[in-house]
Amino acid sequence: MNQILWSKKAERQLEKVPADYRAKIIIKTRELKIYPDCAADIKQLQGQSEKRLRVGRYRVIFNHEVEIKIIRIEEVKKRDDRTYKH
Repeated sequence: MNQILWSKKAERQLEKVPADYRAKIIIKTRELKIYPDCAADIKQLQGQSEKRLRVGRYRVIFNHEVEIKIIRIEEVKKRDDRTYKH
């Protein structure tokens, strides 16, 4: 089972998300505890090590550290043209 860790940046971004979406995001990220066996909408980002979890109009960007079984939530962003650009 994976441990879920949130970056400070992701926590701040989550606080700005409307309450109804915030609850959905929290529920979906808890499913990552059994990643990669969860049924969530997850895709590898092209040319990057991060993956994204889709939760409605929002995207949760995360890294999966296989060796130590940690899911590190890096960002929570509303889906638009700049979502995946750093």
